Amino acid sequence: MERSAGDRTASALFAGFRALGLFSNDIPHVVRFSALKRRFCVTTCVGKSFHTYDVQKLSLVAVSNSLPQDICCMAADGRLVFAAYGNVFSAFARNKEVVHTFKGHKAEIHLLQPFGDHVISVDTDGILIIWHIYSEEEYLQLSFDKSVFKISAILHPSTYLNKILLGSEQGSLQLWNVKSNKLLYTFAGWKVGVTALQQAPAVDVVAVGLMSGQIIIHNIKFDETLMKFRQDWGPITSISFRTDGHPVMAAGSPCGHIGLWDLEDKKLINQMRNAHSTAIAGLTFLHREPLLVTNGADNALRIWIFDGPTGEGRLLRFRMGHSAPLTKIRYYGQNGQQILSASQDGTLQSFSTIHEKFNKSLGHGLINKKRVKRKGLQNTMSVRLPPITKFAAEEARESDWDGIIACHQGKLSCSTWNYQRSTIGAYFLKPKELKKDDITATAVDITSCGNFAVIGLSSGTVDVYNMQSGIHRGSFGKDQAHKGSVRGVAVDGLNQLTITTGSEGVLKFWNFKNKVLIHSVSLDSSPNMMLLHRDSGILGLALDDFSITVLDIETRKIVREFSGHQGQINDMAFSPDGRWLISASMDCSIRTWDLPSGWSNISLYSVVSLRPLPTDYVPSVVMLPGTCQTQDVELLEETTEPSDEMIEYDSPEQLNEQLVTLSLLPESRWKNLLNLDVIKKKNKPKEPPKVPKSAPFFIPTVPGLVPRYAAPEQNSDPQQSKVVNLGILAQKSDFCLKLEEALVNNKYEAALNLLKELGPSGIETELRSLSPDCGGSVEVMKSFLKMIRMMLDKKRDFELAQAYLALFLKLHLKMLPSEPVLLEEMTKLSSQLEENWIHLQSLFNQSMCVLNYIKSALL
Repeated sequence: MERSAGDRTASALFAGFRALGLFSNDIPHVVRFSALKRRFCVTTCVGKSFHTYDVQKLSLVAVSNSLPQDICCMAADGRLVFAAYGNVFSAFARNKEVVHTFKGHKAEIHLLQPFGDHVISVDTDGILIIWHIYSEEEYLQLSFDKSVFKISAILHPSTYLNKILLGSEQGSLQLWNVKSNKLLYTFAGWKVGVTALQQAPAVDVVAVGLMSGQIIIHNIKFDETLMKFRQDWGPITSISFRTDGHPVMAAGSPCGHIGLWDLEDKKLINQMRNAHSTAIAGLTFLHREPLLVTNGADNALRIWIFDGPTGEGRLLRFRMGHSAPLTKIRYYGQNGQQILSASQDGTLQSFSTIHEKFNKSLGHGLINKKRVKRKGLQNTMSVRLPPITKFAAEEARESDWDGIIACHQGKLSCSTWNYQRSTIGAYFLKPKELKKDDITATAVDITSCGNFAVIGLSSGTVDVYNMQSGIHRGSFGKDQAHKGSVRGVAVDGLNQLTITTGSEGVLKFWNFKNKVLIHSVSLDSSPNMMLLHRDSGILGLALDDFSITVLDIETRKIVREFSGHQGQINDMAFSPDGRWLISASMDCSIRTWDLPSGWSNISLYSVVSLRPLPTDYVPSVVMLPGTCQTQDVELLEETTEPSDEMIEYDSPEQLNEQLVTLSLLPESRWKNLLNLDVIKKKNKPKEPPKVPKSAPFFIPTVPGLVPRYAAPEQNSDPQQSKVVNLGILAQKSDFCLKLEEALVNNKYEAALNLLKELGPSGIETELRSLSPDCGGSVEVMKSFLKMIRMMLDKKRDFELAQAYLALFLKLHLKMLPSEPVLLEEMTKLSSQLEENWIHLQSLFNQSMCVLNYIKSALL
């Protein structure tokens, strides 16, 4: 089920909840000191919004509201955070909501610099604008020729009032007084582009990072170079100085290394290699603390502490997500609170759907973990396992032994992992004797008890291993289970069946214990992947022709076939109750297949049309969920807008003329009609109620000089008659009149509708008044019996017809045999009642037999 194309930009069933595992990108972070909480905060960009973390525990403090486009640069002062997107930038208060927006640039903004009550922005066309923050007005605009001086860095030197220092890609620097709009001085530079500017702890001294990897410590007051350093890792990406009494400077590089330089001895004292797997986007030493904050495009935020004797930094705290595309994700456990994910970066991580503090990384897989520990290798890149391509997890025995089995890209052996210890496990599972060297593991599964792992190989072999001991426990088939590569393996919930499928297009069912083949099914196309829903016994197969086949493993027959994807199906998932199958494809679409329906989505809370989609249906593009809650609310509002697909179904009063239809009246209207005399007797009061004398709203007074209240009027007519006027009762009711009209036109709907509106007492009064003794007539009674026959004939309001007829017989049973007209009508009605009841009774008996059989039979 997907949303039709058009102006709707959201799914008809699912709404974005939140994005997990986003911590940083290639935009440099911003460090601020919170005067209210007396601690440092670090802000990182995550696309269209930014996160603010408390440095002390690196806990998430706030998530900003989402911006229309991705953030391209950030800056901050003590009160506001500035974020630019495109040619516009906004100021955020309380790390969350936008309070100011600045528009005026025509090109993309790439530099921001807070400047007291002003903020400076620079775009890629060389336009520099100084804005007044609170009025959002331009204070000054400067234009630079990109071919001569293209601004690449900006800095406000300490104690330099109203002055900014600009660095260029051409290598020169300029010092400007922005108040007087004057160029004060031009520094010739070093004929290499400037990439970073940073104020040194000493006044008038600035560190200049260059494209060549050089770092120049320069005195801008006298235009003198104090010292030079050089890193061989490429351009300098960022610079920071320690301010806790140690003359140390840190410089970042594009390859993820950080160089630590001693400013007194003018030498390199340490290298932090592979601090990040990508370029160092930003690094900042906290003021007067031995802590270094770094972030990079590898989706990691790290805090390093310098407490060692040699001045090296060790990792203190971090928040890390995947730095490369994911290869597989699965929920871990049954509560839906943890998601295991494998990535091309080689890591296996767990993300919490509740809170980020429950996230954890199981790390990189190592080929020989003991050797790394024994030799103390710092660079583990050479001994890391390739990325995980498939994995299976089971939490049943996670406290006893490893509960995760994974196969790696291009590797034969499968690794085990321990979720509780958050590390790679003790075994690498692979067969001992192999004829070929190019065989790899292609499919894995773990039994629901957590004791056995089933591994399929590209050679067609399927092996079983014990998870506790790592011992090989047998193989399926004599030489191999399949002629082609194994594309999927699965074990049912009771360890009775093992299902395997191969690239030759055959699905096989095996006995798990004795490894004997039970049944084979030929598929229309080669399978791509396989997924089993153990609770319902439903097996989903994604084929290479982009179709999906669903089988029942009990009957071993194909029960559903779906087609519609225009690309290879990458993954599938069943809903918890097994009624929905969701598939993701390389055609950038996610489709929900009804088996037939269920799950927690919008269909539980609003009307959603579930009409089948045509084969040529083109789904609309939806926005991915972010970490911003406001965005989620807006998306939900878009999703619930009225749609032409949402057609409400109006149920007719009667589905079919052959079906017995009940009325919609509550039981209190008809169920107790025969027991009204008992109910009235039971509810009769012991003594008549005493009505309190009501006081007038305005108490009357007697006119006079002295105000006095008037005495209440007494009843002065003791001879007032208490006899009820019987003339009123002599009039016929509307119900009787409608019955008389129905004798002529044979239309009883109006009379029946009048009776439906009455309560039990009113119905008894109307039926009692039908007799000649109470103002009625024999003809009216005959008309009532005809109305009951009409109700039984149309099979509508069935329970009302029975109740009304029962009350009529109770009230008039003595006089009915004495009237031939009524007796004849009663005979016809009796035969009709018997016919209807025999039909219903046979259906009841048949249903009871089926229920009794299901309850007692041994299935």
